[in-house]
Amino acid sequence: MLRGGLRGARWCGGLCSSLCLVGAGRSTLLRRPRALSAAFSSNGGGARSGGAPSAGASDVKPLDGVKILDLTRVLAGPFATMNLGDLGAEVIKVERPGAGDDTRAWGPPFAGTESVYFLSVNRNKKSIAINMKDSKGAKLIRELAAVSDVFVENYVPGKLAEIGLGYEDIQKIAPHIVYCSITGYGQTGPMVQRGGYDSIAAAVSGLMHITGHEDGEPVRAGVAMTDLATGLYTYGAIMAGLLQRYKTGKGLHIDCNLLSSQVACLTHVAANYLNCKIEGKRWGTAHGSIVPYQAFKTKDGYIVVGAGNDQQFVTVCKILNLPEVSKDSRYKTNTLRVENRKELIDILSTRFSEKATIEWLQLFEGSGVPYGPINNMQQVFSDPQACKKDGGCQAQGDHQEETDRSEIPESIWKCAAQWTCDENGSSNSWEDSCSRFPSVFWHWGFDSNIAKYTGGLLPGWYSLGYLMVALQPEP
Repeated sequence: MLRGGLRGARWCGGLCSSLCLVGAGRSTLLRRPRALSAAFSSNGGGARSGGAPSAGASDVKPLDGVKILDLTRVLAGPFATMNLGDLGAEVIKVERPGAGDDTRAWGPPFAGTESVYFLSVNRNKKSIAINMKDSKGAKLIRELAAVSDVFVENYVPGKLAEIGLGYEDIQKIAPHIVYCSITGYGQTGPMVQRGGYDSIAAAVSGLMHITGHEDGEPVRAGVAMTDLATGLYTYGAIMAGLLQRYKTGKGLHIDCNLLSSQVACLTHVAANYLNCKIEGKRWGTAHGSIVPYQAFKTKDGYIVVGAGNDQQFVTVCKILNLPEVSKDSRYKTNTLRVENRKELIDILSTRFSEKATIEWLQLFEGSGVPYGPINNMQQVFSDPQACKKDGGCQAQGDHQEETDRSEIPESIWKCAAQWTCDENGSSNSWEDSCSRFPSVFWHWGFDSNIAKYTGGLLPGWYSLGYLMVALQPEP
């Protein structure tokens, strides 16, 4: 059923008296959002303390009552705000009119007509599209910010300030705001105006230099680890910012960026260089400072084994029936094993190749040595440990391909109250317009604009001047 849209019969402080938003990942009809409706019916701004469930409620989440205005796109920002939404925050995702988040077009694959990539990092959100370059659109963003707790954006530094939405602008109207900026390279420095994508930041930060086969080319990780790491740093920083505001009563500006996040994640590789001038290198699945700690080819696949101490190495040798290796003076300590890596790995590799993966898994079970197979996606999502909570992992939520005016809730269709326009711009009664133009979604309050929708398009974006509305089906 189509469950989304924007409604409003009158202006209230520059905003509709009630707002209907659609979940970016899972569609939801918000009749009067708890976090926003109180603000929309008042002239004041500031942090809201209301909306939290009563004490002792069994469904209380850590961030219930926290409002997040999310202007981020692609991955790092949406990943951060999705995690905040998982903890109960109310996330309002602001997208570009007409196109939405860039990742809506990233595919195949698609779930129906929606990008699976987009859906993967945008659950627990409600989506609206606003043309922020229009003064009315920018004004709407400021008014939303005034009643939000957190403002998250990932524009090139200075771009939002040009339209009155920078930190200093928002701080004036919302001194309580936790304002988080996510960029490629931070707020200062020679690269500050460059856009940032994961692969570029992974290259510049050195991650790509140390990823790949020992004698091979630099390799990009299978998922955008730089973006994801930045998203997690952002997530933690926002949580800390909320705690800081709780202590001081004041908001703050958080600066997260891809380059700094990935350099921080270099950990021991960076420390090796800074302390010992040891240049990082590619090790494939192996580790520069621990042996054995890598993947070994079996008869029919691979197994990864890590011996992090001397006793674990002795156990590995016992399982492989190589007692003489554990007694060999060249392999007595980890330092010696690192020095004699090639000879030792050749011995272990030969033995691992003699049995199938499942046989080795059975032999290592209960040994105390960390081990595991290299799984494909089918194996991951049928693994009882990976999916133990529900006994299985599966995608949830269907996406209805066709829409019908009769299925749109009456509360949305009658949002125009007593004012509508026909397709020629003439005033008509609500009933007359609906009966003659069932394919027209009417809205009054923003210059009496008309927006037509076409069933079967997901998401459906309907123009309301400088503001657009996303309509999506709910299963």
